Amino acid sequence: MILVTGGRGFIGSHTVAALRDLGAECLPAGRAQADCTELDALRALGEKYPITGIVHLAAVHLSSVPVADELRANLAATLNVAAVAAEWGVGRVVFASTIGVYGGVPGPVWREDAPLPPGAPFAVPASKRASEILAPLAVDGAVHARIGAIWGPGGRPSSPFMAVPALVHAAVHGTPAPDAYADDAIDLGYARDCGRALALLATAPSLRHTIYNVSGGVAVTNARFAEALRTAVPEAAVALRPGPRPAAARLDISRLTGDTGYRPAFGLDAAVADYVEWLRAGNSR
Repeated sequence: MILVTGGRGFIGSHTVAALRDLGAECLPAGRAQADCTELDALRALGEKYPITGIVHLAAVHLSSVPVADELRANLAATLNVAAVAAEWGVGRVVFASTIGVYGGVPGPVWREDAPLPPGAPFAVPASKRASEILAPLAVDGAVHARIGAIWGPGGRPSSPFMAVPALVHAAVHGTPAPDAYADDAIDLGYARDCGRALALLATAPSLRHTIYNVSGGVAVTNARFAEALRTAVPEAAVALRPGPRPAAARLDISRLTGDTGYRPAFGLDAAVADYVEWLRAGNSR
């Protein structure tokens, strides 16, 4: 049985669905089921369920607490998950990392073996980089997934890092559109694809690496996204501020593809159409 911490959240719910599609038995655990900052709460799960794998996605929400508390909680959760995994003899633990660890690394392509700068600009990439260092020391079989800019069903209607979610909600619901530049770009990963990638990392018979980029593998401009959105919602007025602005780097996902066979199932147009249909079905996010 694969334990998915944060399994009732945005990326976690898609990971659980993908694991079940692969025929894996899994246990989605939110904070109500197990607070990962409490070691005894995690141990109690192991006493109740035969856990053989873990995908650790639970995290303290961005800016919900002071930075020191955020770092303390997330690192404690990482080390607690590593501790119980070692106690239970779990063969593989997939830890969520982030595209943010590449901050300051030159583009246009970010690969897992790129040297990283000594510092980190924000709490999230700082704690994820610490996890990448500490978790493998605490448990064998630790794998880190550097997750890109994920959007789609269940995600927040707006993001400080990308205009995409707010553009879709504005088109579908007629809400104010974000002030976005046409030539801004980011490596987008559709939520359903992200969940499948993590599920494949958790279940692959063997992996040759300990760090994998997880995203679409393409830097998508807001202008290109707007084209797909106009196709899905022809009546929408999608206004963007003219560029140019520097385009972001893309994540190289060749490791992921080579070791798990993963390829995105949703092209950009299909992903936009799928999310528009999801929202029009009455889902709020």
